Amino acid sequence: MLTDEGSRCLLAPARSNPALTDAALLVTRVAVGFVLLAHGLQKAFEFTPAGTAGAFTQMGVPAAGAVAWFTMLAEIVGGSALILGVLTPVFALINLVSMVGAIVLVHLPNGVFVTANGYELVLSIAAALVAVAAFGAGRWSVDGLITRASAQSAVAPERERALVG
Repeated sequence: MLTDEGSRCLLAPARSNPALTDAALLVTRVAVGFVLLAHGLQKAFEFTPAGTAGAFTQMGVPAAGAVAWFTMLAEIVGGSALILGVLTPVFALINLVSMVGAIVLVHLPNGVFVTANGYELVLSIAAALVAVAAFGAGRWSVDGLITRASAQSAVAPERERALVG
C-alpha cells in the first residue's frame, strides 16, 4: 500500500518537484508554440493569405478572409509568444478560440482521424492550450522573468524600511 507521500509522488510527481512542473510547462508551451508557428507560416507563405482565405471559403468558414488573417496572425504571433513564454495565457486563449472554431466549423463532421481531415490534431492542440492557459508559462519563460523581477522589486522597499527603521 502506498503512503500519502509515496502516492502523491507517484500519482502527481510535479506537485512535489517545482523543477519538474517548470520542465513540463516548458516542453508543452514550446511544442504547441512550434506547431502553431509552423502552421501560421505555412498559411502565410506557402498557401498565401489569399489561398488560405479561399480554402476557408471552400470549407464553409464564415467571413473566411477575416478568419484567415486572424488565424495566421494568432498562429504566428501566438506561436512565437508561446515559445518565448510572453503573455502566455493570453496567447493560449486566443489560439484556443481558433482551435475550437476549427473543430466546430471544419473538422467535427469528418470524424476523429486527421487522415480524413478529422479533429484529432486540433483537439490535441486545444487541450494543450487549455493547460498552458491555466498554468501559465512557468519559471523558464519571459513571463517567469517578469514575475520574479516584480517580486524582487516589491521586496526591495520592505528591505529598505527594515534597514532605515
